[in-house]
Amino acid sequence: MPEISVETLIEAPLEDVWNAVVDIKSHVNWMDDAVSIHFTGTLQQGVGTTFDCETQIGPIKLTDRMEITEWVEGKTIGVSHKGLVSGKGRFTLLELNPRRTTFTWEESLIFPFWMGGPFRNPVGKKILEHVWQKNLENLRTLIEDGCSSS
Repeated sequence: MPEISVETLIEAPLEDVWNAVVDIKSHVNWMDDAVSIHFTGTLQQGVGTTFDCETQIGPIKLTDRMEITEWVEGKTIGVSHKGLVSGKGRFTLLELNPRRTTFTWEESLIFPFWMGGPFRNPVGKKILEHVWQKNLENLRTLIEDGCSSS
């Protein structure tokens, strides 16, 4: 499975960044490709949480079925993708100092044949990297603006 990895530096304490990303439903506020998130079980945080994310990039719309498979408080959220697109993803936070946090987003995905199959398409990879890097810019702005207004 091909690896896609994007990263950003957020000028905020790790706790503020963590609090922003553990609210799964709010991901639509900073992920341009996430249209809506609907929990499919009773959990909304932690390992075992399941949800459907309605996703759209350009003309391509799909439901991304996800389950949280890893949860390390203040550090990592890992998911498995079980819909039309399968694979795994992970958010990792690293505190650089009390007011600076690195946020890394990694994905290993397998796409259906009509979307490039096992993702041999370097153009598709570049598109996803661009979208996800923009998402991280959105997240950084959201958190940094929130920190400066508190």
